[in-house]
Amino acid sequence: MRVQDLPDPSRPRERLLREGATALSAVELIAVLLDTGSAGEPVLALAAGLLQEFGGLRGLCEAEPRELLARRGVGPAKAARILAAFALVQRCLEEGLKRQGVIAHPEDAARLLALRLRGQPREVFVGLFLDQRHRVIACEELALGTVHEAVVHPREVVRACIRHNAAALIVAHNHPSGVAEPSAADLALTRRLKECLAFVDVRLLDHLVIGEGEPVSLARRGLI
Repeated sequence: MRVQDLPDPSRPRERLLREGATALSAVELIAVLLDTGSAGEPVLALAAGLLQEFGGLRGLCEAEPRELLARRGVGPAKAARILAAFALVQRCLEEGLKRQGVIAHPEDAARLLALRLRGQPREVFVGLFLDQRHRVIACEELALGTVHEAVVHPREVVRACIRHNAAALIVAHNHPSGVAEPSAADLALTRRLKECLAFVDVRLLDHLVIGEGEPVSLARRGLI
């Protein structure tokens, strides 16, 4: 059914403004974001098709620009709206962590870092910089690698900690394969980072490996 065929009170945009986002399904919210359909495909059908083809909201969130543009009915404007919407969600979560103050539980950091890293086509290594009370100072990309590895230089990590005046650090990287089990190289890097950071009085609190499913915490495994 086309949106314009619905009575005004039943249209997704009007319901969103009147009843709030919780009243709408994921399909309806995506339809509001897209605004219009394409030739022969109403906007609700286009939204439903995108969610199905990308495996739900998470898959759509992780979609690359080229993947969106390859889908019939999604031009540059629609692709840009989708990418911008999910980028705003990520930044909202980052700001939320900063406002909540202290990183009191490993799950707080894991949630933020998993959203940032999961689904990346290449390995990305990031640092979550914390003050003495474990409040978030910054979240920064420290290395960008290939599909197999990201080369991380401990001296660059130490330099970033000094620049942010950090007292503690949580690092994370993704495995594009989806297998979050840490490698021997991951363990060696963790040991080296801990040693180097100790010289500048920065505590390495955790190293998270992001894949499919729950992130793996090296701290929880007693490896830090």
